Amino acid sequence: MATNADMMMGEDKATPRIRPLALANWLFGVALLVLVMIAVGGITRLTESGLSITEWKPVTGAIPPLTEAQWEAEFALYQTTGEYQLESGPAGIDLQSFKFIYFWEWFHRLLGRIIGLAFALPLAWFWVKQAIPQGYKPRLLALLALGGLQGAFGWFMVRSGLNTEMTDVSHFWLSIHLLTAFVTLGGLVWTALDLRQLATGNTKPARLTGLAAGVLGILFLQMLLGAWVAGLNAGHAANSWPNMTGGFWPDVDWSKGALWAFTHDPFLLHFIHRWWAFVAVGALIVLAAHVKPLLRPASVSLHMAYGVQILLGIATVVSGVALWLAVAHQFVGALLVASFAWCAHVAGRARQG
Repeated sequence: MATNADMMMGEDKATPRIRPLALANWLFGVALLVLVMIAVGGITRLTESGLSITEWKPVTGAIPPLTEAQWEAEFALYQTTGEYQLESGPAGIDLQSFKFIYFWEWFHRLLGRIIGLAFALPLAWFWVKQAIPQGYKPRLLALLALGGLQGAFGWFMVRSGLNTEMTDVSHFWLSIHLLTAFVTLGGLVWTALDLRQLATGNTKPARLTGLAAGVLGILFLQMLLGAWVAGLNAGHAANSWPNMTGGFWPDVDWSKGALWAFTHDPFLLHFIHRWWAFVAVGALIVLAAHVKPLLRPASVSLHMAYGVQILLGIATVVSGVALWLAVAHQFVGALLVASFAWCAHVAGRARQG
């Protein structure tokens, strides 16, 4: 006959072991990988490596060319692109130079695969072990879907530049690809913070406040403009600050209409991006001030992120888009997203309390 102790042990074994803190640490780890991915994506773009791999092979593509014949075959595929035919040309890039740009695109895609595994495999393990708290499974599946979309959007972006008449990828697809990464990063941080709160006994997930939503809209527009500036190489439109091309207001091509100018003209987009940044800073200052009495470290992180980001943006322009400055600008932009998510989460928790 089973004793009371045996029955209690049986109940303990059958009871799901919810592990919110372990889940939070796992999501923070994935968020760090996404930060690295965003930085590598910046290097890939700035070295013009994105079109070096012309095929999408989700599984076998993880293995780079291993023989000289395989390298020659990949190089031949690249030679069919407009980027090679209209910009690089036989005199501009040889096989050795091709291997350099191929590496960055391959490494960028490899990181995407690693992040996918780093999310999917632990998720499956936590799921089987019944360690996921109630209500979090749909959110974790949504983050997994975002990761899958990120890979698909990346391929659509590359495919948009493979036309023989194109020398770059579509800046629209580039913005979708980059903004999806930012949204994923914010979602990872927000969910991890919710889980950390759950570990302390707070069962109510934070909700986005009206103030945070307004700041998010302003910040989202700035990130969109930044992606378009990157996709159109509009950072090269001026290398002076605060004036552009000899004056405050740049020469803008309005001949194709205002809509075209606001979505395609590199001078206008560069101008709006550099000055809308200060609108974003004003909004972030308001949010940071609201959060300061609630959790000072979150407020400080936001102040530091936008301050460094502004300085890096100016330095990138003045340097003529030096690679390391431009990559740092994109990386700190991702840190800014993470800091915003932290502050918005703090504000959302306080409102519930």
